[in-house]
Amino acid sequence: MSTTPQDDAKRAAGEQAARLADNGMRLGLGTGSTTAYALQALGRRVVEEGLQIEGVPTSFAAERLARQVGLPLTTLDQDTHLHLAFDGADEVDPHLHLTKGRGAAQAREKVVAAQADRFVVLADDSKLVERLGTRMPLPVEVLPMAVGPVRDALERAGGRVDLRMGQRKDGPVITDQGLWVLDVHFEGGIVDPEGLNAHLNALPGVLDHGLFIGLAHQVIIGEIGGGVRMLQRA
Repeated sequence: MSTTPQDDAKRAAGEQAARLADNGMRLGLGTGSTTAYALQALGRRVVEEGLQIEGVPTSFAAERLARQVGLPLTTLDQDTHLHLAFDGADEVDPHLHLTKGRGAAQAREKVVAAQADRFVVLADDSKLVERLGTRMPLPVEVLPMAVGPVRDALERAGGRVDLRMGQRKDGPVITDQGLWVLDVHFEGGIVDPEGLNAHLNALPGVLDHGLFIGLAHQVIIGEIGGGVRMLQRA
C-alpha cells in the first residue's frame, strides 16, 4: 500500500513513542491517525518481545484498535495512575500548549493526559504553529440544551461558532459522552490561551474543550524521511 511523506512522518513519531513503553507500565492510549501507528507498534512489541503493559483508551475508536492489535486494556476505575500517555494534536505552539479534538475525543483525552506521569504528544511538522487557533478551530463539547447560551458566550469572546455536523448522517456529531461539539474560529488565532482556558472551564454547559494548557511534557515530531526530533517543555 502506497504512503505519503506525511504518513511516513506520522509512522516515525508513533514508532518512537512505542519505544518508550517498559514492562509493567500503564499507558494512556490516544486517538487519531498518528497515535494509531504507536498502538500498532506496541501490539508488535507485545507479540514479539512479550512486553507486559496495560492501556487506557481515550475513545471507542482507540479501544477498538487496541483490541485489534492485541493490547491488554484496563480502566481508571481499577487504578487512576498512568505512567505514560501519548496522543496526537491538531496544533502545537512554542510553549507546548495544544489544541486537540478534531476526532471529538478531547474530554477523555484530557482526563487521561492529566493522570499520566508523562504526557507525550505525537505530531508532524504541519502541526507546529506560532499561535493556537490559526489552522484549526477550537472544539468545545457542550450539553445540547446549552448550545445557545454557550454559543452566545463564545461569540462575545470573539469567536465564530459552528455546530459540528455529522458526515454521511443527518444532524450534529455526537461525542462518546452523547454531547455536541461547537467548533470555534478566532480571527488571527487565540491571543490568550490561558485566559480562554479559564473562561471555558467556567462556562455552565461546557463539559470540556480542546485547549491543553501545560499538560504536554514532550512532543515527538516525525519528519519527512522517517526521522524524529524532540521538543521538551521548559
